[in-house]
Amino acid sequence: MGCSKTVAGAMWVPLFVGLAAAVLGAGCHDDSPLVGSQGRLRLSSGAVAFPTTYIGVSREQRVKVSNAGRAPLTVAWTQVEAPFTVEGLPVRVGSEEVEVRVRFAPTAPGPFSATLKGTAVGGGQVTLVLTGEGLAIPPCATPVACHSTRFDLALEQCVEEPLPDGTVCDPGNACLVEATCAAGRCKGRERVCDDGNACTTDVCNPLDGCQAVPAPPCPGDGVCRVGVCDPMTGCGLAKAPDGTFCGARRGCEVADVCVDGACTVQDLPDGFVCAPSTPCQGEGRCDGAVCARPPPTVLTPNWTFDADAHALDLHDMMIWPDGEVTLSGFFASPVQDAAGDAPWVARGTARRCMLWNARLLCMDLPQQGQVSLLEKTTGAVRWSFTLADARPDLRQLTNGTLFMARLAVMAPDRLAALFEAYPAEEESSTLCRMYFLVVLDAKGGLVSAAHLTDPLLQECNHPHPFGLASDVVGDLYVTFSPTVNAGAPLMPGSPTLVVAYSSDGVERWRRMLPMGGGELGLVRGMLMPERASSALRTLDGAEVGTLPVLGRAVATRQVVVPSPAGTTVNPDAGVVNSPELKGYTVPEFEPAWTYRLEEGESFISKELRLAETLPRGSEGVETLVLGFASVGLNPTLVGVRAKDGSEAFQCTLAYAPRTLPQLFELGPGSMVLMDGAETCGECDPPFAYSRGRFQRFPLEGLRPAEAPWPGTFGGPGHGHHESPVRGAAAPIPRSPRAGER
Repeated sequence: MGCSKTVAGAMWVPLFVGLAAAVLGAGCHDDSPLVGSQGRLRLSSGAVAFPTTYIGVSREQRVKVSNAGRAPLTVAWTQVEAPFTVEGLPVRVGSEEVEVRVRFAPTAPGPFSATLKGTAVGGGQVTLVLTGEGLAIPPCATPVACHSTRFDLALEQCVEEPLPDGTVCDPGNACLVEATCAAGRCKGRERVCDDGNACTTDVCNPLDGCQAVPAPPCPGDGVCRVGVCDPMTGCGLAKAPDGTFCGARRGCEVADVCVDGACTVQDLPDGFVCAPSTPCQGEGRCDGAVCARPPPTVLTPNWTFDADAHALDLHDMMIWPDGEVTLSGFFASPVQDAAGDAPWVARGTARRCMLWNARLLCMDLPQQGQVSLLEKTTGAVRWSFTLADARPDLRQLTNGTLFMARLAVMAPDRLAALFEAYPAEEESSTLCRMYFLVVLDAKGGLVSAAHLTDPLLQECNHPHPFGLASDVVGDLYVTFSPTVNAGAPLMPGSPTLVVAYSSDGVERWRRMLPMGGGELGLVRGMLMPERASSALRTLDGAEVGTLPVLGRAVATRQVVVPSPAGTTVNPDAGVVNSPELKGYTVPEFEPAWTYRLEEGESFISKELRLAETLPRGSEGVETLVLGFASVGLNPTLVGVRAKDGSEAFQCTLAYAPRTLPQLFELGPGSMVLMDGAETCGECDPPFAYSRGRFQRFPLEGLRPAEAPWPGTFGGPGHGHHESPVRGAAAPIPRSPRAGER
């Protein structure tokens, strides 16, 4: 034996001699090692694979080194290169396990690998393979005003934080100065615009700053004093011209007229102007007891543009305040100054366009997923916003294809842009959709962006925003409905989801309506869906009043006028019997008046507009509802006074109709009418892929009305996605004016 022990007084039974010797031998720790023993070096793992790691982050794992033999081992280790490090490698390994820390801290993107080897004299060799992949820190979403975004390495995600109060910020509005952050919002002081002339209206354009425009006419007293303006003191009153009507009696023998500032009863002399002119009839003059008027004339177009003749898909129009005409379409290049001597085509195609801040705003221009603001005279891009670049987090929710659905002006410095996309797991042929509501400022800066969710939007029936409008305080209202067909133009089904948002894009309320989708109108806190028979309060969405189906109604602040019953703008319209136009009070929605056409006449188009007459004596401005009736083959433009439903005029239009009047807009002293579109006009986008015919008719003495909803059924700016936006139209020749050869 290697050691010997004596146990006094112990009498050992032979059976236990071997066992006792073994126990005594095991307790001899201070003796020399066993001759011929051999150690064995071991690792708890032969490979460490680190998970993908962002640059700047360090990950750690543990590996144990052990000795499977009885004798201690002396170990020599190789070096590993960055981004790997190994700490705690033992030089001598005895009977205890040694824990080694292995770290991966990439400083560049890409895959990395390294091999660690350990060699023990007489104990063998071990190998540890290290692998890992470094990830670049991803870009974070563009922060909204008064916020910052950063990638939090600990959370491994982007976080948005409000900037400290008092931080200088850009409000995206040239009409706000000294702007600083307050509770995460950029707020500034309103710029004061004053040119020192009381007879001008000093306004501020969010992009261009202060401007002065002619002020509205000063009001008279409605009797025998007219409004006048003094540049130093402003509005005042002066005597109305002698002969101005001032009462109910307007016959040539007995009339209430002003004489020297007082209302008197007079027998009017021959030649006295007893009736104002209309766009198609001269003024009436007294001839004895009769107010004689010249026979009415027909309204003849002084400009025509046939998109079909130019092979251009144009079916929408914008009339600038100066009367200039811009034509646009679905996947078409906007035609600028279309009624001028040298029309020109904007560079690139767009879905639809609209006017904002004296510029042209287009969807999906110059490429899909972008909204761009173009200078009026040059077509140069003032700014573009691309959702995929500004919000990569939202882009990741999609299959990579983002495009635009609708635009709506909320305020001079607030624009609502609805972006549409296919969900990430879907192909581009899917009828599944997802939507993002983006609010931009006047400079194209991001105010807010949100992914819109609702069970209706989760259905794969191409839910679509058929209605989009905003009210006077800048709150936004959107209606979503399923579609009943697969391709543009999209026909709305039912039900309809209505959602209200604040001017910053924060949801206020939502509700579901049983009818199909359509356009929206607003007046005095009342929301008017196109296919509804009652209004909704903008405060909470509650239903108010009972009305006929609103259609594409127009509204002043006192009266709302629905579309004539049963009318449409679709090219396949049948014969309709709709002889009446009705006005209802706002906000009570009680019947106010009924205008009825002559026997055999009928309104033929769903479209209505509001026009204003030019100031005339102490009577001031009148607001007219314009619509189209049919008397025989040619349409007749009918003007009805909004205040009482009395007829102002009927003017026959001299042209050969291709369809019923489908769209019209007003300019100063003019009206541009479109007909000939061959696809659905009550779908979205209306008349997509059609090639309409545009004609301008003079309307002497009229101008577009300034009213809460003058009748643009959501306005130009409809849009939808079916195929990529690319290419540009060729230049087009000037269309001949009336009388030219």
